[in-house]
Amino acid sequence: MRKEKATTSDNLGPRIKLVPSLNKRVFLAHMRWPVLAIAFYLSLFLNPGAAADSAPPDFSDLSERLLPAVVNIATTQEVKLPHGQPAPQFPPGSPFEEFFKEFFEKRGEKPREREPGPRPTSLGSGFVISSDGYIVTNNHVIAGAAGVVVTFVDDVTLKATIVGRDPKTDLAVLKVEPEQPLTPVQWGDSDAARVGNWVVAIGNPFGLGNTVTAGIISARARDINAGPFDDFLQTDAAINRGNSGGPLFNLEGLVVGINTAIYSPSGGSVGIGFSVPSNLAKNVVHQLRNYGETRRGWLGVRIQTVTDDLAESLNLEAASGALVASVSPDSPASAAGLKVGDVILSFDGKSVNTMRRLPRIVAETQIDKPVQVELWRDGKTISVGVVVGRLDEGEVEVASARPNTDEPVVEDVPSLGLTVSSLTPELRQQFELEEAVNGVMVVRVDGGGGAAEKGIQPGDLIVEVGQEQVSSPSDVIDKVGKEKAQNKATVLLLLDRQGDLRFVAVRISDS
Repeated sequence: MRKEKATTSDNLGPRIKLVPSLNKRVFLAHMRWPVLAIAFYLSLFLNPGAAADSAPPDFSDLSERLLPAVVNIATTQEVKLPHGQPAPQFPPGSPFEEFFKEFFEKRGEKPREREPGPRPTSLGSGFVISSDGYIVTNNHVIAGAAGVVVTFVDDVTLKATIVGRDPKTDLAVLKVEPEQPLTPVQWGDSDAARVGNWVVAIGNPFGLGNTVTAGIISARARDINAGPFDDFLQTDAAINRGNSGGPLFNLEGLVVGINTAIYSPSGGSVGIGFSVPSNLAKNVVHQLRNYGETRRGWLGVRIQTVTDDLAESLNLEAASGALVASVSPDSPASAAGLKVGDVILSFDGKSVNTMRRLPRIVAETQIDKPVQVELWRDGKTISVGVVVGRLDEGEVEVASARPNTDEPVVEDVPSLGLTVSSLTPELRQQFELEEAVNGVMVVRVDGGGGAAEKGIQPGDLIVEVGQEQVSSPSDVIDKVGKEKAQNKATVLLLLDRQGDLRFVAVRISDS
């Protein structure tokens, strides 16, 4: 049997030497990336500024500069009780009732009656906007206050007077009389604030005194149903009770928002706070400071959202704009010739992407200013001139008089899944309709029809079909048939439900 020759290190030596240059290149190739990585981290160590852009900012200098302009606000409310009225009673059987009864009996005392007089009712925050003592806060912080006291970061306390309040935006302006000029802050441009920008909130959470928190802008243009001009900035900077009325700063130290509300199932901060944007607030604050009230622009229309169905019915390419549901008599809109069914696409050169943007644009427009309004009407874009009026909270819409009929006529509209009737005195009485109101009454809705899908109910009044007025059931049938003949999948109805006008796009069936 053949034996294999043993291999010794001496025999291996020449083999290794055969490729010394190859082994060297392989070694250097494998070591290139670790060496580069080490060099990179050494450069960061030797030059810390290279990583500054990725490091969180330091808020200490900014906070030190801004703290003197942020104040704590305490209010008192006059409590007046009839003489001899006992202290509030707990519900019968409540454990608190027995607890307090035993507590006072052991001491041989009776529960004290509440003494009338001023008492603290709320704590909030605010910030100085002028060296002579004007301060901004939330309206809900000082609402119903008999007195307002402002405390500065150096513990100086001054009494404040209320200059003006605006419940619609939840803003208020106070005035103090300082012995020395105060340190004010400046407004920033909230429209330039981007989601992800760092922000700093300073306020008085839970009455603890000025507290600084930081976070980012989480979202813009939030509508939380707080008022007609909702356009909140959302932030995850910690905002708690008592922060209301405090400022939200950008990293330049400019006010981009006024902290107003939080979303919190627990009552504490969960990282969802809302601030009134500065571009909305500074206009309101300017008016409150100079006039003691707000002076908003007024157009005189009631509007609704343009849905996909409505856009299709109106031959609009996209579901955008504000659909005019009614026009107030003797209003700027009426004088300019705006009509029910118009879609407002822009106002004074500002695009109306969504319905809720229009009220804010109009309100911020100067009174008596002539503006151009771009409309979608009858399948095309037109422009009309409007002179902006002044919003009067007492404005009342009055329906225009229309002809009436006393003879009841009832017809089925199977393609929409409903039955309609002409108006009669009995129907007017049943649904509390004024004589000036006219249209065609819905008296029955089929469960599986297009009308039921859109929530139409008996008692709804059909005012228009396909943007044309109707006064009889035959008008409804004819106009629906006309839309169907044009191969339209939906028909646009204008409904009046107890004075609330709205457009509804109803599916047309083959029935």
